[in-house]
Amino acid sequence: MPKFIIQGGKSLSGEIAVGGAKNNAQIMLPVSLLSTETIKITNLPDIDGVDKSLELLQDLGAEIKREKNSVEINTAKITKTELDAKIADKFRTSVMFVGPLLARFGKVSFPHPGGCVIGASGRPIDLFIEGYEAMGAKVEIGEKFYHISAEKLHNFDYFFTTVSVTGTQSLIMTACLIEGKTILRNCAMEPEIEALAKYLNQQGAKIESAGTPIIIIEGTKKLQAGNCEIIPDRMEAGSFALLAAATKSEIKITHCNPEHILNLLNIFKKIGVNYEVGPDWLLMKKSENIKAYGIKTHEYPGFPTDLQSPYAVLMTQANGVSLVQETIYDRRLIWTDMLSQMGANIIMCDPHRVVISGPTKLYGKKIISPDIRAGIALVIAALTAEGLTEIDNIYQIDRGYEKLDERLRLIGADISRVE
Repeated sequence: MPKFIIQGGKSLSGEIAVGGAKNNAQIMLPVSLLSTETIKITNLPDIDGVDKSLELLQDLGAEIKREKNSVEINTAKITKTELDAKIADKFRTSVMFVGPLLARFGKVSFPHPGGCVIGASGRPIDLFIEGYEAMGAKVEIGEKFYHISAEKLHNFDYFFTTVSVTGTQSLIMTACLIEGKTILRNCAMEPEIEALAKYLNQQGAKIESAGTPIIIIEGTKKLQAGNCEIIPDRMEAGSFALLAAATKSEIKITHCNPEHILNLLNIFKKIGVNYEVGPDWLLMKKSENIKAYGIKTHEYPGFPTDLQSPYAVLMTQANGVSLVQETIYDRRLIWTDMLSQMGANIIMCDPHRVVISGPTKLYGKKIISPDIRAGIALVIAALTAEGLTEIDNIYQIDRGYEKLDERLRLIGADISRVE
């Protein structure tokens, strides 16, 4: 299995481009099932989740033409409605294929989805199941598979007991092909949801107020397909900005949408991180004497849980004491133990809160990446640290960041990938 070898302690400089958003791309691929026409997706990140999504579509019977960062998909000949367990249980967003298949064929069978296991009890799909039942589907849970079917789905009024990004997206996709008006309440408001609704509306859907807590969908019998450009990855943009701040580097981040990370940029103003912002770029300037500042993760537009770990690295270099609170996933702060091994002064109060005192000097260590976001945080820590760091299990990092080592070398990072 490959690993990263990183020589840290160097100031970086130059430009780094943000790729297509992982959390948008892995939703737009299942969208291809809603139409029998050909969808063309551009700015597609070359990551594992995209590979597995396309593999799943191909197994279902889709015709796929893929180039470097684009793909054309036609699902007109699909008749299969069972997701291959060998593929589906390897990535979390395989569950996003369920709603479109149910809406189009009236039935679907699938295993429990895989992916990052974050939290004490995994990541349940109860909100999805409740939503399908609310639209009239019958759900049977077998030993290894879920079986969902309906003679005819009906419009519904559904309240999410927990704000869920993928839950909101799944029910939007399903409701598009259900006759009548569907109302979704307490919806997630992420930019990826707005991007999904924008594309679907261009293809004949009638979705109102996506990006707000209440979304209204007027169902239609048929959807067209067309061109879709994946939006910039806001988690990459935020991670690269935090990398620049932690390593005291001047880096220009291009092909991004700064409006998607306003919460982070507002915090930068408070703590003394200097930057300039443009319509699709962010210039991070070398910043000294950064102030400690506590954060509490929250659904969008609050502080993203996926930037919590890179932010924790920055706080090890800030002056003072900060409290980092994780409210989205249980035990997502457990990874900070590895940051402590590198020399950080961190006290874990409980699985949801850590206190970080800084600034502290970090030192290179042999560590293991536990998941995507903790993985990028460890890369940032390694680039900040003195000495050599070896990061194993970088498959987890590759799942979220396309060719990360190649792009970091372009801004002067001493990072290599070895088997």
